[in-house]
Amino acid sequence: MEVNILSLREGAEKAKGVAVVIDVFRAFTCAPLLFSMGIEKIIFVDEPEDGLALKREHPDMVMLGEVNGEPIDGYEFGNSPLGLLSRNREYFAGRTAVQRTSSGVQETLIVLERAREVFLAGYVNARSTAEYVKRLAPDHVSIVAMGRNMKEKATEDELCARYIGNLLGHGEYDHREAVRELLFSPMTRLFTSGDYPHFPAEDPIICLQRDLYDDIVIQARKEDGLVVARPVPGALTTRRK
Repeated sequence: MEVNILSLREGAEKAKGVAVVIDVFRAFTCAPLLFSMGIEKIIFVDEPEDGLALKREHPDMVMLGEVNGEPIDGYEFGNSPLGLLSRNREYFAGRTAVQRTSSGVQETLIVLERAREVFLAGYVNARSTAEYVKRLAPDHVSIVAMGRNMKEKATEDELCARYIGNLLGHGEYDHREAVRELLFSPMTRLFTSGDYPHFPAEDPIICLQRDLYDDIVIQARKEDGLVVARPVPGALTTRRK
């Protein structure tokens, strides 16, 4: 198995084989969180209006997303795990979500044009994703760290990509050292500064929980002209006893 760790938009455009798209802060922490609370599928949209158009057709859809970090008018939630946790499981169970973000969702749309299969991960479902990819035994794995707006590398995405790479037998990873880097990274400090209400300090606490959702593997595919993310059925490779 050849494993390549790639970054940003350039990396997304080079993806091949089985791809794992990384967005720790916060799109692909929100996605497994939603599935853990009973959402059936997530539709990814390129532009905010695309999501609003779907909402007009299907009023029961749950809307979440951001543009440059700020919530979108007409969407129920921003791109914050804390915001999602403000509602109970019954609110989400059995519903469809629509998600638009400036990084992870956008990068997924690019990678889907190039890779054979595409999986979505952050720290919270890293191990389950790696275990499932190993089960597939592909010739090529592309791990794509999306970074900030796909233009600037983000410490949390680069380190999570290295963690998944290490789980696949590629490269070194020291989580104790990673925690030190993460605590002092620019993005973590953006949240913990308290200066930006749309970046709550609680979000990194959730996003940096390693293998919190160790029974969730998320795959993105095209379905009837839409880009849809769903949990892989039966991919409970690392569930805690």
